[in-house]
Amino acid sequence: MQKTTLEQWRMFKAVVDAGGFNQAASVVHKSQSSIHHAVTNLEAALGVKLFEVSGRKVVLTEAGRLMLRRGKFLLEEVSRIEAIADSLSEGVESELRIAVDGAFPQKVVFQALEKVSGIYPQVNIDIVDTVLSGTNELIQEGLVDLGLSAFTMDDSLNDEICRIKFVAVAHNAHPLLQFDRELTFEDLKSYRQIIVRDSAIQTNRDSGWLGAEQRWKVGSLRASLDLITQGMGFAWLPMPLVADSLNDGTLKLLRLKKGGTRSTSFYINFKDQDKLGPVAREFIGELRLLTLEMPASE
Repeated sequence: MQKTTLEQWRMFKAVVDAGGFNQAASVVHKSQSSIHHAVTNLEAALGVKLFEVSGRKVVLTEAGRLMLRRGKFLLEEVSRIEAIADSLSEGVESELRIAVDGAFPQKVVFQALEKVSGIYPQVNIDIVDTVLSGTNELIQEGLVDLGLSAFTMDDSLNDEICRIKFVAVAHNAHPLLQFDRELTFEDLKSYRQIIVRDSAIQTNRDSGWLGAEQRWKVGSLRASLDLITQGMGFAWLPMPLVADSLNDGTLKLLRLKKGGTRSTSFYINFKDQDKLGPVAREFIGELRLLTLEMPASE
């Protein structure tokens, strides 16, 4: 039989988070005496002292710090189990929230969602456009159910879905296309490079800046494409985004000695596979089938 209760662990963590018994009482809407009683009983059951008085404050003991780490894990696991139970009891999700990196071909996402909607017409779809680290930040914060990203997540599941080719491009009249030889990175530094700003708040990455003397940052790959199409710079852009412009001659590939193309893996990322409902799983399955049919050039 367990010697401690979840309520005791919750009160213990509440005291730590709030910074004291009085503060915790106002946060959890319980009396100070009931919180103190729960923590005292927890200490007695564990046989260790969790807090000690330092001046007018209570601080964690060494044992308390260890128990806090274990207690957080316990409470997070309980929350996870409860969330899974809620998902099972509710059955089909009422909404599917997906973060999609702008480099991933949107038509593939839309085709997959169209098939999912045919099976689950009552489900609302919320698509969030992201850049670079933005997808994983939204997943980490629980603001989306899953996402498509070029970056893996250290503490979550990362399922590779495909590889996307990026190519160096410029407008057909850009000066870089007038060179009668292969270009080097030194050649590029004299011209404006268009790079994409990370949509994440906590983590920021620049998309492949090579030290060009002039760079313009934009918030989306679509904005980058618009600037390139108007002859205002060069950039590395995903092949699915520029394929039509290359085919009609508006854009041209830069003749780089090396580094003219790059291939990047994209992943379906999510925090907990057990929490994914039937709609999310159906979307992942449809997406896999469609990416298998993507041309190798993409």
